[in-house]
Amino acid sequence: MSRSIGLAPIIRHDDGTSTGVWGIYTLKSAFQPIFAFNEGKLSLVAFEGLIRPFRDGEPQTPMSFFGTCPAGDRLHIEALTRTLHLLNAGACLPQEASIFINFDPSVFTDRAIADMALRDMRLVLHEAGIDPRRIVCEVTEQKSASQEALYGFVEALRANGFRIAVDDYGADDSDINRVKELRPDIVKFDAHWITELMESGAGFALLTAMVESFESQGIRTVFEGIEEGWQLELAEKSGASMVQGYVLARPELAPTSFRVFSNTVQVPSAEESKAAGAASSSPAPSARPPRVFGRKVAP
Repeated sequence: MSRSIGLAPIIRHDDGTSTGVWGIYTLKSAFQPIFAFNEGKLSLVAFEGLIRPFRDGEPQTPMSFFGTCPAGDRLHIEALTRTLHLLNAGACLPQEASIFINFDPSVFTDRAIADMALRDMRLVLHEAGIDPRRIVCEVTEQKSASQEALYGFVEALRANGFRIAVDDYGADDSDINRVKELRPDIVKFDAHWITELMESGAGFALLTAMVESFESQGIRTVFEGIEEGWQLELAEKSGASMVQGYVLARPELAPTSFRVFSNTVQVPSAEESKAAGAASSSPAPSARPPRVFGRKVAP
């Protein structure tokens, strides 16, 4: 039997998962694995929480859902999606994996809002049984209300034991100035920007130089949106720490099957993925864990 949590628009299910309700939409969590390069192989180290809206049982794109939400509701919707991801991560994901959660800096206009959001997040983490040190807070590419508000918000995140990531580096306000100002633990490169840079020798040289600069400062790097074997090969050559994308694993709705994987699970190397892609345009069966885990869901 499903049940609601207090007055919050969250429903808990018998399988341990949670869904949210916002107007005519049902909101579900999906998780996409993030892999780290490790001696020519890839190890599963983290997951990103992604919202998946449904209307009358039919999947909708996240863009269409957020496009219908008034700006004044954005703060509450952000809180709801984070709560869903954390509850479902506690129920579905390996206990050693890091969890990447998005934060839109435009909604945190003052310290009081940030403190309230973090207080609620601590309560959810306690209920979900998740160590705060597993959480990576992705500051998305939206423009912040002010630099002072952004600094205060990020410092509050750090004070609560969370790691910081700059998301979609190369898009909108996620630029080198934001990296310099926030001193993140991780930089996630924008998928479209990565693809453009990889398509030329000069672009790839620039990409490699940026990765080397960040890594030399102790900032780990993630390449998002890796969808083909050649991109995975170049990501490895660039020196990037981690990769995420459909060539490795698609997002999977909670409840996921990811709990059966440990942080030592290995998937095909970049060279093996490239060879597989050359042999067939679709993933081929393999003795290794499949390149696509679980149900396919809309991107």
